[in-house]
Amino acid sequence: MDDGVLLNQIEELAGKLGIEIRYGNIAVEESHRTGGLCRVKGQYVLIIHSRLTVKEKIGIIIKTLKGFEMDDLYVIPVIRELLDKSGERIEGENT
Repeated sequence: MDDGVLLNQIEELAGKLGIEIRYGNIAVEESHRTGGLCRVKGQYVLIIHSRLTVKEKIGIIIKTLKGFEMDDLYVIPVIRELLDKSGERIEGENT
């Protein structure tokens, strides 16, 4: 599956879990942060640095989704596999 399509599929899954994804320029001096999950007015928001590669974005979202319950949702096999591997380093990820 094309990485762009995969990213879209993962973003849709995040939405089903109530996670809003925002891309922006994270410009904190001397910080190597690439994104993170927070709660804003009771809503989960995942902020991701917009200049990351598609693979890096996928890696951050997958790591975040790993902490959410998905037993009642259909997750396509390629995403399920990424979730199962999320403890391992995902190719292209920069952490």
